[in-house]
Amino acid sequence: MQEIEYTIFYIHKQYQRWCSILEEIKTALELLATSPDEQLLQEAQANLAQLQQELETAEIRALLTNSDDQKGAFLTIKAESDDADGQEWAYILLKMYYQWANKHNYQIHLLEESGGDVSGIKSATCEITGLYAYGFLKSELGIHQLQRLSPFETSGNLRTSLARVEVSPILDESIDLVIPDQDLQITRWQWHGQNINHPEIWVRVVHIPSGITVFCEQERSQLENKKQALAILKSKLVAIALAQGVKSIADIQPGEIKSLSSQIIREYVLHPYTKVKDLRTKVETTNVQDVWNGDIDFLIKAYLQQQSYMTVEKSS
Repeated sequence: MQEIEYTIFYIHKQYQRWCSILEEIKTALELLATSPDEQLLQEAQANLAQLQQELETAEIRALLTNSDDQKGAFLTIKAESDDADGQEWAYILLKMYYQWANKHNYQIHLLEESGGDVSGIKSATCEITGLYAYGFLKSELGIHQLQRLSPFETSGNLRTSLARVEVSPILDESIDLVIPDQDLQITRWQWHGQNINHPEIWVRVVHIPSGITVFCEQERSQLENKKQALAILKSKLVAIALAQGVKSIADIQPGEIKSLSSQIIREYVLHPYTKVKDLRTKVETTNVQDVWNGDIDFLIKAYLQQQSYMTVEKSS
């Protein structure tokens, strides 16, 4: 009930904001009709662009009808290879999602990062909080493929790099998901002696039945890192159970877990031409840099519309 009340309040506030922006644009146009003013024109154009962006966001939110869609999200990016190209690609994606989150005024917090051997990252996990963050980002689940001339080689060879993106909803604290102790393997960094000024505080949690591993090191204590790691693990297990259509995490099929995020969903091409193409919806653009700057809502919207159409067809 509290979530519904907040949603109604949020929608009402947004509507009031849009009406206010629209009135400002109308007033500016009336003034410009009688007295040209370059600064006023630029302000009106900026307001119009802002209004268009917010209405686009509202259209996407209208497609988000699942109970978890309004939640925040845990986002994990993993390089699919140990070479510099693959790890650099994972880092490019991480920056893309950071910029996307900033455009939506979401809070993004890095929970874990494993640096690359030469450049980039091997993996990273972020917590993104804000209304509908999970609903938007669930469309990013899968393999992202980059094709380019390697900046790490002098031969000029065309290289294909892959990175896996995993997304799961941040669960409400009221959800009491109990994982048996015997199903968990928790590893902490341990130190001995009294002369260690900078002890490590990382925690690694493994869910033995599924093989899912979560590593946290960004919090201030081992206790906080353990709590965060367990929260991420539970989030991942719930997302997998929903995707597999089972009612309990005990019914999860371990052999099918990786297949949920193994499909190549999007390709990013820098050579011999520039293109970003979503392989599910066939939506594409030549503005690769805009996409890397976080402008991915048009890709997200197309995917959510496709899923909505498929749901309607199945029910008819």
